[in-house]
Amino acid sequence: MVLSGQILAAAEEDWELRWAPYDPGTYQAVLDELLPQDVVLEIGAGDLRLARRMAGAAQKIYAIEINDKVLRQGLGSGLPANLFVLQADALVEDFPPDVTTAVLLMRHCTHFKVYAEKLKKLGCRKLITNARWRMGLESIPLQAPRILFEKVKVGWYACWCGGVGFKQGAAELLTPESEAIIHEVTGCPACLAEPG
Repeated sequence: MVLSGQILAAAEEDWELRWAPYDPGTYQAVLDELLPQDVVLEIGAGDLRLARRMAGAAQKIYAIEINDKVLRQGLGSGLPANLFVLQADALVEDFPPDVTTAVLLMRHCTHFKVYAEKLKKLGCRKLITNARWRMGLESIPLQAPRILFEKVKVGWYACWCGGVGFKQGAAELLTPESEAIIHEVTGCPACLAEPG
């Protein structure tokens, strides 16, 4: 199916309206995770509405956005002195070396592992995101060790590749306490399904 330029532009605009803005509660949950000394990288910063808020809560903010049209919407009224904007593709752009915390509000993200690995390599401490579970927020300790999926006996897991789920096991191992744990793993079924 081939879409005309006009239809494609309308679809892109509609997509941005559906996915880019979040509710004030989500933005506040991100702000609650920040420390005054944090150097934050927001991946997929859109029109900078969250980046501007974070500039009042952290030492320095880098905002990276690939879509120039969306980014320009947020540049209109000047920027806080501690907010630095990068119009680039976060998949290929080198991240600033001083980042301590990253934010990725992107329920539709399919590149979680790429971003997580780039951030971990920098020494970034945590990633605040909704990309793995596609709802709510989680604060992922990027430098924490992960266990092999096969070592999880039963319970919820969240994988380094971005895959999440529930590993079934012996019913007697499932308790309210064990059900509340989310195991940080590698080598989940989604990893095994990845090409290459």
